[in-house]
Amino acid sequence: MGQQRHFDEELAELRTKLTRMASLAEDQIDKALAALVSRDAALACEVIERDHKVNAMDVEIDESCIELLALHQPAAHDLRLVTTAMKLSTELERISDLSESICERAIELNEEPQLKPYIDIPRMGSLARVMVKESIDAFVKEDAALARKVIGDDDFVDDLMEQLFRELLSFMVENPHTISRAIRLSFIAKSLERVADHATNIAELVVYLVEGKIIRHTSPTVQS
Repeated sequence: MGQQRHFDEELAELRTKLTRMASLAEDQIDKALAALVSRDAALACEVIERDHKVNAMDVEIDESCIELLALHQPAAHDLRLVTTAMKLSTELERISDLSESICERAIELNEEPQLKPYIDIPRMGSLARVMVKESIDAFVKEDAALARKVIGDDDFVDDLMEQLFRELLSFMVENPHTISRAIRLSFIAKSLERVADHATNIAELVVYLVEGKIIRHTSPTVQS
């Protein structure tokens, strides 16, 4: 009984570590977007500097999971929880990497006049940020329905990115002097689209955790 209680406590601690890492990754997205919109190079540098904290948390969670597997040899749901946690922390680490990339492009954009008002990119960022938060909420609550909602929301982000790409292409066609800025904004939009993809990956992991069903690389019909 004592060993099981100790294992349960370690699982609870693992969940806590993941929620802390998720909170930091979400904050990285928020600050990266703020740095872009406000043209705040100092804030962008702060986000870049903080990425190492997320990397360290990824390593710490991986080590915790390996120790849990080695010492307790969990089965069924507990095994899925530990393996899901390992993959989830990797997804969060990549989200932080993308926030860092956005800040690098923002710093470069600050060296030139602003190409256009930032409207669609903050909308994309807000949607992607909500997807990340809801995917983590789905993990904490083991809510497969919420996870499936997150998967569906990815289409909205994709639509916004395509709309933005068409707009930036028109800038480049009409005025070649805008090309470098338009390309950097395209990279930022692509980074946000990938943030949404990582949130989708987390949501797919939650469905696996709750239902034991692998839905990645499957059609929307199979996912639902």
